[in-house]
Amino acid sequence: MAEKILKAKKREISTKGTMNQLRRDGFVPGIYYAKGKDQIAFSVEEIALNKYVFTSKTNILQLTFDGEEGIGCIIKDVQFDPVTDKVVHFDVLGVTLGQLLQLEVPVRFVGTSIGVKEGGILQEQFHRLEVECFPRHIPEHLEIDITELNIGDSISIRDLKFENITFLQSADANVVSVVAPRIEEEEVETDEIDSDEPVQPEVISKGKTEEDE
Repeated sequence: MAEKILKAKKREISTKGTMNQLRRDGFVPGIYYAKGKDQIAFSVEEIALNKYVFTSKTNILQLTFDGEEGIGCIIKDVQFDPVTDKVVHFDVLGVTLGQLLQLEVPVRFVGTSIGVKEGGILQEQFHRLEVECFPRHIPEHLEIDITELNIGDSISIRDLKFENITFLQSADANVVSVVAPRIEEEEVETDEIDSDEPVQPEVISKGKTEEDE
């Protein structure tokens, strides 16, 4: 997997006002952390960060500060503004060769299932799966072929076969399935259909008129 460079600036003051000012200036605050190392507070340009957040790939990043050697890391947690969906804060996890990592990897479904062609509905339960692996084995994404799925079929965690990674979800958890379409039943008045008796005409009584009196 190719490493990408993410230029950053260290920051010390972390008051709410300072963080909001950073965001107004087009920057996103972040935290670097790794086992046995001190945390580093920093900020990066929002434009530079977005291409690594809004993607279907997992990237190993080289976090670089002015005049310092890059630090290998992956994006671990991202916080979004609930209204604008902009990134407001994120954490990166330091990558150390030979050390197992736990991370979420995007899922990519390929093919068109037999069941969908027959009118079934594809239900995707997961778009990212949590795995454990060494840094050199981190996949950009997990490609899952759904071509052979019929209506009623599903793929669970136990069905996935990928080398050098361990899935952390339950083996019984469904990842994707094809279900039958819902048929809306029309409400029918059974008393009109089931009755064998002929419908009698309604008798309308007529009151006396002035002429009858």
